[in-house]
Amino acid sequence: MNGGNGMKEITIDPYIHVRMVKSFEYDPRGKKISFISDFTGVPQVWELDREDRWPAQTSFTMKGITFIKYIAGTSDLVFGMDADGDEKEQLYLLKENGDKIALTNSPEHLHLFGDSSPDGKWISWSSNRRNQRFLDIYIQNLETLEIRRVFTQDGTYMVEKWFPDGKSLLVKKANSPLDHDLGVFSLSTGKMDWITEHEGEASYKDFHFNKEGDHLYFLTNQDSEFFGLALIELSTKQFTWLEREEWDLEDLAMNKDKNKLAFSVNEGGISKGCLIDLDRSKLYTWNTPMGVIYNLRFSPNQQKLGFVLNGPAHPPDIWEVDIETLQAKRLTYISRTPILEEKLIEPEQILFPSFDQLQIPAFYYKPNRNADKAPVVVYIHGGPESQSRAVYSPFLQYFINQGYAVVAPNIRGSTGYGKTYTHLDDGRKRMNAVKDVIFLMEWLKRTGDINTKKAAIVGGSYGGFIVLAAISHYPELWAAAIDIVGMSSIRTFLQTTSPWRKKLRESEYGTIEKDGDFFDQIDPLNHADKIKAPLMIIHGVNDPRVSIQESDQIVSKLKKRNHPVQYIRIEEEGHTMMKLKNKLNSYSEMAEFLEKYLGK
Repeated sequence: MNGGNGMKEITIDPYIHVRMVKSFEYDPRGKKISFISDFTGVPQVWELDREDRWPAQTSFTMKGITFIKYIAGTSDLVFGMDADGDEKEQLYLLKENGDKIALTNSPEHLHLFGDSSPDGKWISWSSNRRNQRFLDIYIQNLETLEIRRVFTQDGTYMVEKWFPDGKSLLVKKANSPLDHDLGVFSLSTGKMDWITEHEGEASYKDFHFNKEGDHLYFLTNQDSEFFGLALIELSTKQFTWLEREEWDLEDLAMNKDKNKLAFSVNEGGISKGCLIDLDRSKLYTWNTPMGVIYNLRFSPNQQKLGFVLNGPAHPPDIWEVDIETLQAKRLTYISRTPILEEKLIEPEQILFPSFDQLQIPAFYYKPNRNADKAPVVVYIHGGPESQSRAVYSPFLQYFINQGYAVVAPNIRGSTGYGKTYTHLDDGRKRMNAVKDVIFLMEWLKRTGDINTKKAAIVGGSYGGFIVLAAISHYPELWAAAIDIVGMSSIRTFLQTTSPWRKKLRESEYGTIEKDGDFFDQIDPLNHADKIKAPLMIIHGVNDPRVSIQESDQIVSKLKKRNHPVQYIRIEEEGHTMMKLKNKLNSYSEMAEFLEKYLGK
């Protein structure tokens, strides 16, 4: 491939080879920072000493590490690891001396880490060991490795915090993905005291105790469209709002002295960082490049606020903002790739009207060339209770630099635009979300900048379902399509998803008993004979969320009528692709596929 200036064009490989920081934690003793990065091709733990110029790898596992958390008051880390994407996470202890200790050894069950006790002797977690459909609460002694099940009840229960006095656990019950209850569980009496009685739907996250341990700060959308900052007085259960905006607040952090809070504001998919001084009742902001701020953490000396910044032109790295000057500075350079830095493109935020005149937000990446009537890739996020954000995407950035336009709409059902918007695709309103995509194509046609005869639609998970629905119900619009771990039938998806997820998913899609007729009416599997666009499907065999059956069954139907379908079935992956070799292979195949059918 040669560009018009005679220089050899860059393939997709360098975009995929960009290394990223997934998350990080400050050592409570102030010595170092530990973080997860895919620097070796598989997510591992790395350690950065401020006096060293280069981080050192501290974990050496064949499987990818999913999270890290320091044990209170120590330099020991607890981390999670599953088996090739099956999401049945097992917990391990990484000692300061490098020793690795297996804490859970039940590979057929999942283990969701909660918190460590204030004295650093115990950890808490939830698991479906008793019954595959439910999550109970356990505590474990880190010296003897003794495990105790302390709360047993049918439902989905997760530990959020260990109380500062060590006597109770803060527990969240998930009634649905968007509706929670908060409770205080006494370890001595075994009783649960629910503290967030509310009408309708409410979510709660990012919890922090005050110094005395009698007040709880957190983010919630209780009785509100958006997530704001709230406070509960635990003895009276008195609820008070502290900060609200017409956007969601995210990723609340608190300092050691309990007099400063930090969070980010999700302004249409782009983050703004905020710092609150509780003593002065003042709010401050700081400047960063376009992107998403997450994993906010105060340093142990309380002089810095660390975070991961992930932006379209700034792949994920750790940054720090000075608390006094509010100047932000990049701390790690894991993602630095000079060959690409001038090529990475930031999007515009646009709105387009759908069939009912609802304004649908989207990110619009204009091609990095003065091309007349560019081909277009429409990218649909998963979830559906999720959001396309202004983050680095190797796949999208490559195509923008190949002269394609890329549009990533946040169709109805997305989060980030209020509770009402998130529910506009529920149950039998499912196809309204597909119509949003169709009306995006109408809008693009009217702009005159796009060759809508060369349009591809790409999406993962729920986004993959939207891809299949769009090409089966509106087959004339698409020149090509790529479905990654998507559902081909809501009916069979609900029959095969992990048992503990089924009830949570039914709150979004409906049930087979009540809505089976509707599923049969809309399921792409039942309309596979109408598909005209050449299709690529990518799926990890170990996927516990969307069974590999979802892809197998539609590929089988398409092959029976000799429809062009390319199927990449990855043996050692699950719902999310983790291994570099598989990303390189899959993304390269995707690039060749779209170039074949959309041209360049």
